[in-house]
Amino acid sequence: MPATHIHLIAPSGYAADPAAMTRGVARLRAAGYVVENEAVLDRTELRFAGSDAERAADINALADVEMLPDIALVTRGGYGAARLLEHLRYDALRERLAGSALAMVGHSDFTAVQLALHAHGGLVTFSGPLLADLGAEPEDADTLDQFRQVLSAPSAEVRWACRSEASLEVEGPLWGGNLAVLCSLLGTPYFPRIDGGILFVEDVGEPPFRIERLLYQLHLSGVLGRQRALLLGRFSDCRPGPRDNGYTLEAAFGQLRAVAGIPVIDGLPHGHGCGQLTLPFGAPARLRVEGPAARLGFTGYPHHR
Repeated sequence: MPATHIHLIAPSGYAADPAAMTRGVARLRAAGYVVENEAVLDRTELRFAGSDAERAADINALADVEMLPDIALVTRGGYGAARLLEHLRYDALRERLAGSALAMVGHSDFTAVQLALHAHGGLVTFSGPLLADLGAEPEDADTLDQFRQVLSAPSAEVRWACRSEASLEVEGPLWGGNLAVLCSLLGTPYFPRIDGGILFVEDVGEPPFRIERLLYQLHLSGVLGRQRALLLGRFSDCRPGPRDNGYTLEAAFGQLRAVAGIPVIDGLPHGHGCGQLTLPFGAPARLRVEGPAARLGFTGYPHHR
């Protein structure tokens, strides 16, 4: 059986923790993957992994290579992907990648690229671990196992415990990612119109009032009202400040539930920090909730055998 090839791309921040990147490459190779394009790990320009032109070329090159890799894996997040959106060759990428088995995987700042590729080409990508996550200490074997399982099968399902008092079964395209990045593209040509979807969000380092403000932006813009359900992922280090006077993240989510008009399901084990799911952005999905148990199944996404 031929080896699975992973091609590294660096659309955002530079490799601030080279040791983690080295461990990530080593762990992928130990799992049987062929890892290519390690040169991006050495690029640095200010806080970015190279110039805008270099980072955009990482993605645009996928439209031209003679043999596509199986997986294009983002090295890390940070900031910088928004600067690339005007420079991506959407028509060429859509023509080459639509219907292909290439899986583009990343999260955090990569959400901007995922939104744009779906808006301009309908491409299905993956919100999943970064190379930096795969090289984190301590090692997270479950993240790599789920990454492998999803990307090597035509369908998959994830389960988790939630706090819900009602039964629910809905279907729609699965999409989402980092909440702040999602909201940063609202009103731009790079934000796709997705109706009847299952939207998932996560974030890191934002105090609760900012999380609520971002969620209200999705609510007041009409995005939330067009979805069948909202999944709340991990909100790491999103702590109240000294002036919050008892206002917590749970209070923010409670207010959202009161105004959203759609089911809001918590506990999705995905986001910044230990434990990453690999979720297909734009693929058909079915969400089932029965009391404290949630199941999310998806199919119709790029995968290798």
